[in-house]
Amino acid sequence: MAEEARMEEETHEKSVLSPILESMEVEAPADSSHGEDSESDSDSDSDSEANDKLQVQTLESELYSNPSNYDAHVQYIKLLRRMGDIQKIRTAREAMSSLFPLTPATWQEWAQDEAFLNSGPDTFPSIEKLYERGISEYLYVPLWCDYINFVQEHDPSICECSPAGISKARTLFERAVTAAGLHVAEGNKIWEAYREFEQAILLTIDESDTEAREKQLQRIRSLFHRQLSIPLVDSESSLLAYKTWEVEQGKAFDIESNDLDKTFPHVSSAHKKAFDMFNARAQFEEQISQQNLSDAERLQHYLVYLKFEQSMQDPSRVNILYERAVTDFPVSADLWLDYTSYLNKTLKVGNVVKDVHLRATRNCTWVGELWVRYLLCLERCRSSETDISAVFEKSLQCTFSSLDEYLDLYLTRIDGLRRRVSSAGETKDPLDHLSIRDIFQRASDYLSPHLKNTQTLLHLYAYWARLEATLGKDLVACRRAWESLLKTCGSMLEAWQGYIAMEIEFGNISEARSIYKRCYTKRFPGMGSEEICYCWLRFEREFGKLEDFDYAVQKVTPRLEELKLFASQQEARIIDPNESNVKKNREKKRSSTDATHDESPAKRKKEAILPIRSHGKKKSQPENAIESVETQDVNAKAEESDKIHEQGKKDAHLDKSKVFTDQLTAFVSNIDLKATNNHLSEFFSDTGGVKAIRILHDKFTGKSRGLAYIDFVDEEHLSAAIAKNKRMLLGKKLSIARSNPKKNRKDSSGHGSGEQNSEAGKSFTGDAVDNRGEQSGVSHTSRPAAGKRGSENVVLKGKNTFAMPRSVRPLGFTASKPEATAGEEEKPKSNDEFRQMLLKK
Repeated sequence: MAEEARMEEETHEKSVLSPILESMEVEAPADSSHGEDSESDSDSDSDSEANDKLQVQTLESELYSNPSNYDAHVQYIKLLRRMGDIQKIRTAREAMSSLFPLTPATWQEWAQDEAFLNSGPDTFPSIEKLYERGISEYLYVPLWCDYINFVQEHDPSICECSPAGISKARTLFERAVTAAGLHVAEGNKIWEAYREFEQAILLTIDESDTEAREKQLQRIRSLFHRQLSIPLVDSESSLLAYKTWEVEQGKAFDIESNDLDKTFPHVSSAHKKAFDMFNARAQFEEQISQQNLSDAERLQHYLVYLKFEQSMQDPSRVNILYERAVTDFPVSADLWLDYTSYLNKTLKVGNVVKDVHLRATRNCTWVGELWVRYLLCLERCRSSETDISAVFEKSLQCTFSSLDEYLDLYLTRIDGLRRRVSSAGETKDPLDHLSIRDIFQRASDYLSPHLKNTQTLLHLYAYWARLEATLGKDLVACRRAWESLLKTCGSMLEAWQGYIAMEIEFGNISEARSIYKRCYTKRFPGMGSEEICYCWLRFEREFGKLEDFDYAVQKVTPRLEELKLFASQQEARIIDPNESNVKKNREKKRSSTDATHDESPAKRKKEAILPIRSHGKKKSQPENAIESVETQDVNAKAEESDKIHEQGKKDAHLDKSKVFTDQLTAFVSNIDLKATNNHLSEFFSDTGGVKAIRILHDKFTGKSRGLAYIDFVDEEHLSAAIAKNKRMLLGKKLSIARSNPKKNRKDSSGHGSGEQNSEAGKSFTGDAVDNRGEQSGVSHTSRPAAGKRGSENVVLKGKNTFAMPRSVRPLGFTASKPEATAGEEEKPKSNDEFRQMLLKK
């Protein structure tokens, strides 16, 4: 083992020494045979050096502007180490370690560099501190081995085998065994190093000192026994080494046999138990040691392994496995949360738990729950107020994903101060109460703009006011907190009720009455306005005089009548049978002329002048003259109608090619008819996320119908918009709900919901063909061929019915029309026969 350590040291010496010697500009001896090669090498080295300097300047600029760039720190240190800039690399490593926990390999490299460059006794304490800092970050057995070897080689007291030095070494070995002795895969390295040290101490004891030698032999034997009782890799080799050692000490038994059962039965039984434990864990160790797995798969194997160890109910083994897991996955927030939760439930050693919480927050600074647990851990460990305050301030400098995490941090800090003040009794420090007020104020300043009109903000202020009244004995400050809340959440009924309830609780009846007088005329969502009026009446019945009750009735009665009238008007506007009947009558009247209104002038003109063609004959001149006059009248009326409704059609027109799915859409009704897109955009400006606004217009008049669809970018903004239901806009209370399109809406429609489709459809009461023709842009009077019609369920029969409208029955039609005999074809009538039939009629 000593030989391996020496070879590693020589390799490391070459890796570190080469850039350092290069930076010292040592002149090489002149050699004429290699002059040209030396010049080329010199040019190449100068180019490489210039490139390295340029990269260093770039990285320094990057780190100055963004110190949190972890990868830039790593590249900067790597480049400085290659250049051999000792002073800069020390500064860079210190800067990085103050911001991030360094990896075990980085600590190992740093300590080895410093140990090589400064091997004197004066520098030993600083290097020892480096190792101590490294082993405190993660569980890394190679770093522990390096630390142990460094101390044995460079500590003067240990090298001299003085009692103090031996005691110091044993203390360090016991720390290493406690930290990594249960490591199934690498723990045996610590045990072997410990035994080798004790065996070296045995060689320093004089042969004549029998008592000291026997005591040292027993210490070595005890180490063997401790190691054999732990499930470790290659435990059979350890057993063989133990038997060999016992034989060397004069024990007479066969190494290959099981004589150990007779000589040391307790050791044999402990080793068998440890061997069985190792076999139970062998499959888990194999799974987490596979290198070809992804990080997610390896982490999952760790979690399965942890569940198994927890089922064994051995906290020390669970703790070791957690340390191994966080070493391999240091930025897994779920792993740290699981680890800290387990320690808080099982392990009661304050320093160990506190250290784990500290490392958790250093590795996952963005997880608010870890900071909360750290603050609670410090409080359980009876840490000083200075330490707790420092951790709290540091946590607020981090960036969290939600406001709830910030709120939880503020409340945790306030809770701790409250408990501190409550437990202090009469000797409480007034500064603690001022600290509580300061944190409440900071929480309010940060959270109020984001949590306006929410129960969360209400609970925060209610907590603040209560502590001001109970701990601070300051009703003025208590009322100040409530008034501050009302400035932000004055439209919340619960805020006023909480204020009133607090005044009643403290017996301030007149102050509660004054609050009722301030708020009974306010408009609250839903039935809140009526509720506050009835609450005032109930309050006066329970606490007031007759004069107070009469005054409340005098004020509340007209207010309730006003609210009742307003509610009835709103209901009438939403559902009015008379208005519905009038609307239906208008639609029936309109259905007879809607085809003419919707058709383009060119089509109406074409239909009006289109002659009824007969087979092989033209119309007479009088008939053509009559039709010409009628055509002019129809065209004039059509042009006049187009001018009247042209502007309304432009406003109400929607892109027929665009289909609205209404997946993230709010349906808004009861809108003032004068409201525009700008009004609605301003109304929803506080919620944000508005993607599109579609106000519905009447297709004939072009006027607003008081309905609109608001499209949002995501579910969160849509929910915030729906929460504004019953708010006022231009003097009218809006009704806001999530759009719920009908399942059977027509895909060809460009409208955004089934309700809108149904509203549009009410304008037409003709047959289904007319409605479809309008929606698809087909004229009502222009009849296409059967193969191109909008309806697929129309069946045309016979030879002369290709141009016959469905709603017109054939002339001479009777219900009991005789069927054609078999084999007989229907003979078409000539024009003369057709005229004769008309004359008879």
